[in-house]
Amino acid sequence: MTKKWLISLLMLMGVAHSAQAVEVITFSPPFASNKQATAIDYQPLTSASKAWKLCAVYPHLKDSYWLSVNYGMVNHAKALGVQLKVLEAGGYPNLDKQRSQLLDCKQWGADAIILGTVDSQAHDGQLTELTGDIPVFATVNKLEMRSDDSKKNIVARVGIDWYQMGYITGEHLANLEQDNGDTVNVALLPGPRQRGGTKPMVQGFLDAVANKNIEVIDTLWADNSKELQRNLLQQLFANGRQVDYIVGSAVAAEVCISELRANNMTDDVDILSTYLSHGVYRGLLRNKILFSPTDKMAQQAMLSVDQAVRYLEGKPLQRDLSPKVEGLTPGWLPEEAIAESLSSAEFRPVFGVTP
Repeated sequence: MTKKWLISLLMLMGVAHSAQAVEVITFSPPFASNKQATAIDYQPLTSASKAWKLCAVYPHLKDSYWLSVNYGMVNHAKALGVQLKVLEAGGYPNLDKQRSQLLDCKQWGADAIILGTVDSQAHDGQLTELTGDIPVFATVNKLEMRSDDSKKNIVARVGIDWYQMGYITGEHLANLEQDNGDTVNVALLPGPRQRGGTKPMVQGFLDAVANKNIEVIDTLWADNSKELQRNLLQQLFANGRQVDYIVGSAVAAEVCISELRANNMTDDVDILSTYLSHGVYRGLLRNKILFSPTDKMAQQAMLSVDQAVRYLEGKPLQRDLSPKVEGLTPGWLPEEAIAESLSSAEFRPVFGVTP
């Protein structure tokens, strides 16, 4: 069985089981700084009472992370029999485009908007102007709720704390090196400096390796494109400093495999990714990547669609949810976690679902 068919089979298993209860984390009181986490078995809906119009707005669809979000939303929308309109801003710098797309959702007559924001703070206090009285559901990326306007409009959220993703990655590295008396050098390639969850992720990693025999010798920032990440790696290798580990975004980790091979460094440098992608999954299968946490992006997407329909139908609603983050290694790649994370190998972006 080829790896492509294996991935497809795992994803189909995940779709088939999507109506079964899944273990997730719920927070109470929702959105609060002192909220308490509780693990629950969450039962997704199996149908909707009508073809509600859901409008989903993403930062982009340029990588397999958001492709997998798209996959999870599309599958659950089809299962429930609701409409789904998908818009993507083309990248994290494109705030004005995302604002325009929120207006497009309102003009379309959306019953609910699922928002993967390009900037956690940019929409705070402005949602009424952009979305009117349409309920907003934050997905994946954090939306600040400091203003009364945001508190009124944001009904629910699904997402993880990216600090946790960085911390679990750093913790794994610290455990790998706990019996090593020598200091090891780490280069960080976390992605874009100002967008997404990169800053809390980096802080989580640094906290996990603090006071350990691990030195971060460089942190190199750039958008998550293969070309830009390849440029950073070439810059890193050109400075001649010894590097034992490269810890980076999924895009950086994927590119790093080929760059290490091209520079005859495969046996000298190990790779850890801070989140999962299809390429990272293949790297784990081939023992080219040592570790990646997964925040189960396809599951997050399913939960966001489920939240929106529950709210519109007046059904019981968990307003603040997170998947259970799971660490993956070449020796630990559970089928269920992969199915809850990644789109099938043949899936391509879908911009509309009509029952």
